[in-house]
This record gives sequence, structure tokens and C-alpha cells, in this order.
Amino acid sequence: MSAAPTDRLGDVQLRVTQMRVVLSEWTKLRSLRSTRWSFLAGVVLTIGLPALISAVISSHWSHMDPGERARRNPMDAALAGVNVSQLAIGVLGVLVITGEYSTGMIRASIGAVPKRLPVLWGKALVFGAATLIVMVPSVIVAFFVSQAIFRNHSILQVAFSGHHVARAVIGGGLYLTVIGLFALALGALVRNTAGGIALFAGVLFVIPPLMNVLPSSWNNAITPYLPSSAGRDVFALTTGGNDLSPWGGFALFCAYTVGALLLAAFALVRRDA
Repeated sequence: MSAAPTDRLGDVQLRVTQMRVVLSEWTKLRSLRSTRWSFLAGVVLTIGLPALISAVISSHWSHMDPGERARRNPMDAALAGVNVSQLAIGVLGVLVITGEYSTGMIRASIGAVPKRLPVLWGKALVFGAATLIVMVPSVIVAFFVSQAIFRNHSILQVAFSGHHVARAVIGGGLYLTVIGLFALALGALVRNTAGGIALFAGVLFVIPPLMNVLPSSWNNAITPYLPSSAGRDVFALTTGGNDLSPWGGFALFCAYTVGALLLAAFALVRRDA
């Protein structure tokens, strides 16, 4: 009779909970060298590229004709790094899940969490939170760095509190966060690093340019609803007549990501590890 309370206590201590799975996934994420290098690449590209572009524009400003000066938008320089760093974040998102399949660690993860889905939700939560914490401040720093470089050119100065500026800057960080989760979902679907990266690159970087071969009416009707086009609306200072609203486009991109995660969850439950 005296052993019963101890047995019950042991059952409680060994019970698999979502929080314990999250802590386990955090341990995995921070122990990987690819995590540190990919986030470092993302931060360097997000801040370094705007700094470089801003320095080049500033140094050549006196040699530009009025028309070329008028075409220079300081926000394009400040957010240029987002367009490049999304590749580093996307590749990391794929690796977060496919790395376990390539090493066979996924069998241990599923063996410890037989219901499987908490593993996927834990990975998504941990990676999404880490990306948000790293990339939103990086985009904000990139904005202020570019503005500091433009300090001698009043026409290129914009306030963070200016019209749509804060939304565009913070939106760049949010876009990178969802990009990472979207890539994670694609990696979970194909369970292969090369295949996941190829699928991610195809959806984000290959399909949009291919729309240009379609008739203009088709292109204008389809392109705004593609994942990359819809997501980018949130950090665009201005939108065209065929574009979605900033938050409407971002909501659609989030819906694509949720849909991809749900498909990944269905595949994880149905397929063998």
C-alpha cells in the first residue's frame, strides 16, 4: 500500500505534456550550430545590406540627377535586407524538422511523444518565437542604421512614427517569422532537406516570376494571392492597384502557413517515421 503514492508521483513526473515537449524542442534548437549560423546570417543580412545600400546612396547623392534622386525611397534601402535574409530563415525552418529525419532522431522524438503532434506544435512554437525575437529587432535596427547614414540628406529622412513606417518596419520582422514557419511546414511535408529547400525556393522565388509569362489580366489576378506577394504587402510602404491591403495580404500569408502546418500534421500522423 505504501508504494502506491510513489508510483502515482512517478507517473505524474513522467507524463508527457506540451510544455515539456516545448522545453525539449528549445534544447534541440539552441544546441544546433545551424541555428546560430542561420540566425547570424539573417541578422547580418537584415542590418548589413541596408547599411551598405544606404552608404552607397549617400556617397553618390551629389552626383545623382533630380529624377534619380526622386526615385530613391529610403524605406527600400532600410528593408532591403528582409528580401535576402528570408532565404537564411527559410532554410533554417526546413532544417529544424528535416534534420531530425536525416539523422534518425525523429524516431526517438516520436517514441518519447507517441501522439506525434505535440512535437510539430512544439517545433513551430519554439522556432517561431525565436525567429520573432531575433528578426523584429534586427529590422528595427536596420531602419535606424540606414536613417543614421542618411542624416545629411533631409529628403531621405523619415520618422519611425511617420505614415505606415512603423507598420512596414515591424511588418518586415513579422514576415520573416511567418516565412520560417512556412518553410518548417514544407520541410515537415517532404521530410527531406534538399526537397524542402527546393520546394520553399520554388514557391517563394520561382513561381512568382513565372507569372509574367501569363497574359497581364491573369498575372494581375493571380499574383497578389501568391504566398510571397501576399506576405510582402505587410512591409510595403505603398501598394499597387492590384495588391491586397497590408494586413489583408499578411493574413492570407498566415492562412497559407496554417494550412501548410495542418497538412504537415496530417502527414505526420498518417505516415511512418
